Amino acid sequence: MGTAATHRIKRWLIISSALMAVALAGVAAYLYSGRYNIAADQPHWFITAKLIEMLRDRSIERRAQEIVIPDLEDPKFALRGAGEYAAMCSGCHLAPGVIDSDIREGLYPKPPDLSRDRINPAFAFWTIKHGIKMTAMPAWGRTHDDITLWSIVAFLNKLPGMTPDTYTEMVREAAAREGTTPPVSGIGEHGAHQHGHGGGESSH
Repeated sequence: MGTAATHRIKRWLIISSALMAVALAGVAAYLYSGRYNIAADQPHWFITAKLIEMLRDRSIERRAQEIVIPDLEDPKFALRGAGEYAAMCSGCHLAPGVIDSDIREGLYPKPPDLSRDRINPAFAFWTIKHGIKMTAMPAWGRTHDDITLWSIVAFLNKLPGMTPDTYTEMVREAAAREGTTPPVSGIGEHGAHQHGHGGGESSH
């Protein structure tokens, strides 16, 4: 390689490094300035949201690859999960016949509606156990064992398309087996708003 070519490469590296340093300094200054609105009622910029979604999805996918999924078809397994879901999850992730909740209304990003959305069981288990940073998704593995978490996943496999009556009955049966009191209407403890029998939304 000639001397002229070497000088061009060095000059390009110096210019690139300088531009990168300026860009990083600009980002650092912006973050430190406090101008970015961290409020949950203000959405991310489009590109920010897309980058975070990609980071989240690829992170979960990579870590869920090694998870061995147990047999989730045992009805008793799913029944136990129904009670856990009603108590721990339905306030944010809804339930059959439930269209919204007070806590869900104020969350950003909006949690998936698990009464409609199907999720890969390994992804669901990892997310339930470890949670997700800077969202309202807690790491339930801190307080619950793996068997309990898998029972929730087993229930999630049956939840999409389930009728409100079937859901409520499963929650009541789960509570009876555990000797506990089921949440009101089987919707958890966060004040979810539920459709009435006539199909309209019930009042607050």
